[in-house]
Amino acid sequence: MIQQRANFDWMLKELADGVPHTRQVVVLSADGLRIARFGGEPDAADRLAAACAGLQSLASAVAAEIPDSDGRMRMVIIEVSGGYFYLMAAGAGAFLAVLADETVDAGLMSNRMRDLVVRIGAHLTSPPRRDGQAV
Repeated sequence: MIQQRANFDWMLKELADGVPHTRQVVVLSADGLRIARFGGEPDAADRLAAACAGLQSLASAVAAEIPDSDGRMRMVIIEVSGGYFYLMAAGAGAFLAVLADETVDAGLMSNRMRDLVVRIGAHLTSPPRRDGQAV
């Protein structure tokens, strides 16, 4: 079960504060619903969460084509003009997404995201939903 959003705020802030040039941190469910966020506007976090649902699905489809892969997406990094986007699996049915400026230390971000997921990954889970309700 997902912990209350307020319980995640300080952990997401810690990630953002620990990696200079972080713009927004979002925890989302596999179906694209925002669970928690730090930084940025709430509407932007909701749009990012929705986009991530499609991206993690695409990444899993690509992973399925790699021999000896279990077909599950672990991390996606996209570099765009002006910054980076990170998406990492963060527990059963949950993901951690980050938007950062182009001056971010990409290696540091990846490592800090991994550390956060290891520390709290068991709490970053989202049960499957049917008709908008958790099952």
